Amino acid sequence: MITSRRGFLRLLGAGTTAGIAMPWPIMAASRAIAFEPPAQDDGFIRLNNNENAYGPSPKVEEVIRSSSAGANRYPFREYRWLREKIAGVNHVKPEQVLLGCGSTEILRMAAFAFLGRGKQLIQASPTFEAIEHYARSAESEVVSVRLTPAFAHDLDGMLAHASASNTLVYICNPNNPTASLTPRKDIESFIRKLPGSTFVIIDEAYHHYAGQSGMYASFIDRPLDDERVIVTRTFSKVYGLAGLRLGYAVASPKVILQMQKFATEASINAIVTQAAAAALDDVDATADFIQRNTNDRQEFFNQAMARAVKPIDSHANFVMMNTFHPAEEVIEHFRKNNILIGRHFPALDTHVRISLGRPEEMSAFWRAWDTLPYPKHSMQH
Repeated sequence: MITSRRGFLRLLGAGTTAGIAMPWPIMAASRAIAFEPPAQDDGFIRLNNNENAYGPSPKVEEVIRSSSAGANRYPFREYRWLREKIAGVNHVKPEQVLLGCGSTEILRMAAFAFLGRGKQLIQASPTFEAIEHYARSAESEVVSVRLTPAFAHDLDGMLAHASASNTLVYICNPNNPTASLTPRKDIESFIRKLPGSTFVIIDEAYHHYAGQSGMYASFIDRPLDDERVIVTRTFSKVYGLAGLRLGYAVASPKVILQMQKFATEASINAIVTQAAAAALDDVDATADFIQRNTNDRQEFFNQAMARAVKPIDSHANFVMMNTFHPAEEVIEHFRKNNILIGRHFPALDTHVRISLGRPEEMSAFWRAWDTLPYPKHSMQH
């Protein structure tokens, strides 16, 4: 049985990634908005898909319930209205916004718009793998360049593979599965050096968790004057709407029209149009989700450090850390303890990815961690 969209996507792909041989030396309480956790019916604690464990907000839940009465109608009019609302929130024109059934559909549109036989996708390894499988479906070559020892994108290595022929570059920032950042200034410099025919996707699925700093700034909030840049966002993370499937791209009107040719007709459902609008309006809940994540992430690091374990610095709602033991064994240990954590990422054979859950779920995680059948000194970083 396929139990996740990533499992499904892995079945779509075929062939071998054109990898780059490089050395790999690196082995509280928030504000009082009342969130009721979603019910689980299989007994598993789910720390595996980077979802918002607290969402959606009560206001959004109420809109979901009330909007279900219109489930028998196509949401054609709401599509335009939601597009305008998203454009307003992001201070862009409506013709710069493209909606999709999750940001994965946006990635599919981009792959089919800009790739094809004789063209090339350049990406990091490891990173979110959806676009790789779409690129292979479009009969494109895929070049995967390992992250740097600091877990940033190796932009020099990626640049070395960019050619004058049309190429698409994918940068997930913060990156999934490592939750690490690539500095904004480095990405800007990289884009300026690319051939003029190369388009760049900046995947900002985890934007809200990254915060503003000298290292990070959104390419929507602080855009470049460059028509080759496509920025993707999703309602699946901070807004807690992963199950309703809505994502969007912000790009130049010309690029949006090119991608829109490959959109699935009527892919946006009637309920998510209303839920997404309510989520955008519920700014207090969004701020609370961000603060809860900050608190939960800090507590995770506190617990890890108490066990002399040093995770990769996280800028998202999940954490990756080195167990110094085969990842598959660790994943299976947690499954036996009714806890699902992220899958094995072959580029990081001893690392595991843990999505942040509610405090009681994380307490269960650490209890299971403490029963791992390894000497504790062999798990120190």
